[in-house]
Amino acid sequence: MIARNERPAREVGATYRSSTYTSLLPWQVRERRFAPTGLGRRGLNPDDVYAFLDRVAVDMAAVYAALAESRLETVRIKNALRRWQTDQARARNERDDPR
Repeated sequence: MIARNERPAREVGATYRSSTYTSLLPWQVRERRFAPTGLGRRGLNPDDVYAFLDRVAVDMAAVYAALAESRLETVRIKNALRRWQTDQARARNERDDPR
C-alpha cells in the first residue's frame, strides 16, 4: 500500500502502455486541473499530481528516446552519403585519369 504523499514505485526502464493510452498534448498539460484535497486541508491531491507527473515523465522519455533514435539515423545516413560521394569521386577520377 502506498503511504499518503508518497510516489508510487515504478520499475526502472519499464514503460507499459495499454493500446488505449494516448500521448499527452501540450494543451492538455496547460489545461490540466487537479481536484482540491478534502475538507480542512489546503492544496491539491498529491496522488493526482504524482500520477500526472508520472504520465508527463513517460511521454517526455518517449520523446527523448525518439529524438536520440532520429539523431543516430541522421548520422548513419550522413555517413552513407559521404561513402557514396567518395566512391563516386574515385570512380570519376579513375575514368578521367588516362594513364
